[in-house]
Amino acid sequence: MQIKATVSRIRWRGDSGWAVIDFVDDESAPFVGVGTLPFAYEGARLELTGEWTTHRIYGKQFSVSSCTEVVSDSADAAFKYLSSGIVKGVGIPMAKAITGMFGEDSLRIIEFEPKKLELVSGIGKKKSKMIHDSFMEKRGLQEMLMGMQQLGFSVAQSVKIHKLYGDNCVALIKENPYRLISDVDYIGFRTADKIAQNAGFEYDSPFRIKAGLRHTLNEARLEGNTCLPKEMLAEKAGEILGVDIVPVENCLEEMITACELIEKRIENEDRVFLSYLHYAEMHSAVCLMELKENFAVLPMFDIEGEIDRLERKYAVELAEKQRDAVRKAFSEGVLVITGGPGTGKTTILSFIIEIMERMQLQLELAAPTGRAAKRMNDTTGRDARTIHRLLEYGGLGNEEFARDETCPIEADVVIVDEMSMVDISLFHSLLKAIAPGTRLIMVGDFDQLPSVGAGNVLRDVILSDSVPVIRLTDIYRQAGRSMIIVNAHRINRGLIPVTDANESDFVFLSRPDAEDALNTVIDMCTEFSSKGLEGDFQVLAPMKANLLGVNNLNSCLQKALNPPDETKRELARGEYLLRVGDRVMQIKNNYNIVWTKERRGASPEEGAGVYNGDIGTVMNISPDRKTVRILFDDERTAEYDQSELDEIELAYAISIHKSQGSEFSTVILPLVYGPPMLMNRNILYTAVTRARNRVCIVGSAKCVERMIHNVMSAKRYSALEYFLRQLCFNTGAQ
Repeated sequence: MQIKATVSRIRWRGDSGWAVIDFVDDESAPFVGVGTLPFAYEGARLELTGEWTTHRIYGKQFSVSSCTEVVSDSADAAFKYLSSGIVKGVGIPMAKAITGMFGEDSLRIIEFEPKKLELVSGIGKKKSKMIHDSFMEKRGLQEMLMGMQQLGFSVAQSVKIHKLYGDNCVALIKENPYRLISDVDYIGFRTADKIAQNAGFEYDSPFRIKAGLRHTLNEARLEGNTCLPKEMLAEKAGEILGVDIVPVENCLEEMITACELIEKRIENEDRVFLSYLHYAEMHSAVCLMELKENFAVLPMFDIEGEIDRLERKYAVELAEKQRDAVRKAFSEGVLVITGGPGTGKTTILSFIIEIMERMQLQLELAAPTGRAAKRMNDTTGRDARTIHRLLEYGGLGNEEFARDETCPIEADVVIVDEMSMVDISLFHSLLKAIAPGTRLIMVGDFDQLPSVGAGNVLRDVILSDSVPVIRLTDIYRQAGRSMIIVNAHRINRGLIPVTDANESDFVFLSRPDAEDALNTVIDMCTEFSSKGLEGDFQVLAPMKANLLGVNNLNSCLQKALNPPDETKRELARGEYLLRVGDRVMQIKNNYNIVWTKERRGASPEEGAGVYNGDIGTVMNISPDRKTVRILFDDERTAEYDQSELDEIELAYAISIHKSQGSEFSTVILPLVYGPPMLMNRNILYTAVTRARNRVCIVGSAKCVERMIHNVMSAKRYSALEYFLRQLCFNTGAQ
């Protein structure tokens, strides 16, 4: 809505221009307005656009999204403007003198005939120039704001963009609004496209089409691709832009010729990359091959004797393939160990680590997420960090890694677990930070879901045949008694899981109707919760939408497990409410959030950093400050301010993709129906392997069978395998 009002008092204004202002409307009714109003001054008459809101403490106020000055040419209006202090060198006495001499012409004189100001007592040549320059600067900024608002920007956005582009920002944006996409963090293609339409851009403008091609590649990146086939890119971009394919193809050729996009012939088709992703994959291949070829030769020692010693110590006998994995860890510069659950990856790692420590080698253990790092810590008994921590993210005082080729990781051996979760950008950063001579051991499950980010790193490295790979397929000893592990391998081989074993840790409850399945899941969770086992079970789902999707499951489980209560504070977070007692998950790494950890009989431990996948419980909500205090499952407590709340989600149910790298005592898996792209063998296998003690599938036997037989998954376009093969071919490496 719009209101015309006059500024009566500026209560407060910050450096950013955000202000709290007393206004009087045209009916003499006073009200408070808040918003980014850097050029409002006492006496100014403004047309405000915004909405009425109610602050819990300060009451009703008008939240301003944009404003324009309603210009008045009276002498009184000129005096109010000049006496506001907005013009440098002019206070109340000088404003009286200027308006006393020039009246309603005062502002025109300052703008167009500043030399006449020298007629006013106390104003000489130098001061008249200062007044003119200050007036023109403010006038220019006000005109900029009006121009930016006409393009569709809010006042706050206009101020930020003006800082970036300077006084010529309106002209620069009108020339090419799509430059905003790469220059301004919060502006994407759709926002820039809307601004371009306001600026009168044609639909088939080359600026628009080129921005649309980059946008299409960025959308593909968010789906896990590092590149797209050339024809597919042109078709997708044409559909998004709503233009004919010919100008799209022409612009694509121009961008490739200008090296704005990179084209490569891969697998008998032309693929197109964003330049930074092309470099990340190509340079990762170079770095990996250098590590493979250039590693430190270890002093002579009896590796077979060491393996025998540890077999006696731990009363285990390694299979030949496991022994070979241990040997290669010492004889190779790069090694991949891959296998499903129960195939002995942890045992092999324990042997490798203990022998290396006995040789006094310096080790670094890492994993992609906090939960995966903690799990690695628990299974090896050694300190493990996230890869971001290992690379000292933010160590330069910004969002960069302190560890790179100029300041490498100080270690003889780097061991990374859960490699299936590592995307190409993180892999590239890791490889750059590993010094020549350092060994790299990568551990992961080839059959797990690929990374959320772009790339298919583990699969590409394995399929390239460029580095030694140990594939573990046999289930060993104790693991063979677990129906979770047996069934995980059956699923992976395309076989129906066995669910008829007595007192099995793998249970199937037939609920072919989705509503029945939902009610059963709610009942099971309610029973677990009533026994105080909140942290011992986790509901996983393949998708977010539909009755058995993550969103609806969270809504229903929140109502059942943590219903509204007068004693529990709440805070609205978009489409859902956050309530004290809710289970929540951190959905991105944040190395700046401060946490504390109470220790019995000692001072609290303090630190910073909460990681993607960390799960906890909301302990307190402060509506006044809009802060939320969360107790994580590892007993760390962290307080989130309003700007950080979009990093947490309800976690009564989480997607199978987000469960990667985590392990839960019991996994509850509702499966009745869903899109084939998500209801496949890979998804089911990943979900089942998240359980430590029990899997309970609730749903349709036919759905489970269809998932097992469905090996279709969205094809990922990546090129690390290609670059590794090219390097091996060119060097003759095997």
